[in-house]
Amino acid sequence: MSELPKITVSSLDLERLEALLESLPPSSNPEIEGLRSELLRANILDPEEMPPAVVTMHSKVRFVVEDTGKEFELTLCYPRDLDGQPDKVSILAPIGSALLGLAVGQRIEWPLPGGKKAHVRIEKVIYQPERAGDYHR
Repeated sequence: MSELPKITVSSLDLERLEALLESLPPSSNPEIEGLRSELLRANILDPEEMPPAVVTMHSKVRFVVEDTGKEFELTLCYPRDLDGQPDKVSILAPIGSALLGLAVGQRIEWPLPGGKKAHVRIEKVIYQPERAGDYHR
């Protein structure tokens, strides 16, 4: 995919993610730089203005791998919230930073082992904190 999809990030998520990035030791880690790049290109909205179909931090998302039709559900979380559950993905993982700010119907390339890529489409935002009025996560 040559053009990156448009993304929207809440000002509260932006503030928290910038604090997370500031807390990390200096690094040339491509995942961290990828998240920084995503945040720089994002359209920023107040949490109360966040469209309900956009992936925000702590959102539970259903997506489909277009090549196979297989569906998955993941919750986008901060590294501190990872607890070994397979249905959680860190914002610092390439997949996590790629999901942030996408809306239902948007597609991304998902890196696979061996350098291959899968085409993934957001099917549904099952839970979004902003939609639920939960601004304290």
